[in-house]
Amino acid sequence: MNFELEDKTAIVAAASHGIGKACAMRLAKEGANVVICARGQEALVKTTDEISAATGRQVEWVQADLTKPEEIDVLIDATTVAFGDIDILVTNCGGPKRGEFMTMEDSDWKKAYDMVFMSTVRLIRAAIPHMRARKNGRIVNLTSIAVKQPIDGLILSNALRAGVIGLAKTLAKELAPFGITVNNVAPGYTFTNRIYDLAMEEAKARNISHEDVMAEYHRSIPLERMGRPEEIANLVAFLASSGAGYITGATIPIDGGYHLGLM
Repeated sequence: MNFELEDKTAIVAAASHGIGKACAMRLAKEGANVVICARGQEALVKTTDEISAATGRQVEWVQADLTKPEEIDVLIDATTVAFGDIDILVTNCGGPKRGEFMTMEDSDWKKAYDMVFMSTVRLIRAAIPHMRARKNGRIVNLTSIAVKQPIDGLILSNALRAGVIGLAKTLAKELAPFGITVNNVAPGYTFTNRIYDLAMEEAKARNISHEDVMAEYHRSIPLERMGRPEEIANLVAFLASSGAGYITGATIPIDGGYHLGLM
């Protein structure tokens, strides 16, 4: 399928590794000009070089902490200087700390709110004028299957990523007259550094081995395996394409059947 992304400009947040990196790679393979951001410069430079070498596309990087509004402004400005327009925005962020409700202080909630929710708000708010002026755009939010099925020990992620869904559904209606679609991708257990770290923390808390925790994760998935970042990226690329122009306000699980609810 031709996604018709040639020379479209995409911003992919938190894209130095994991799912964000895979999304940037896939969009570049489809012919898009890609701008990636993350906090660590070394990983950004390495990822930029990898994507450029694999795709032959121009890839730009911006070192940015998405909890800081002024650094989001720098990201948007750098994108428009390099490529002129913004056609696609893929919002993404690291996961907040693990823990149960009574272990969380106000400072934990504030940090997670800025990381998960406000970074999404600010990225979208900064990108919308560029899309609205041209009456076309694609916004894809990378969330988590936790928005469909809360995950034990991830109270911050469960609560705040659900807020992103409410935001996206509201914006889907507000922005529809401007040809801008807003959708959410909800990955389940996926092979990333994040899942490895969560399994290590859970193993320590339960006094069992990391291997046992990973085996439990696998058994909880009907397909009996974890997803690959590239599989998430395939869906993101489709939602960014012209072929997905009649999909908006949707939250699509990609989880190997982990969540089998009717809604």
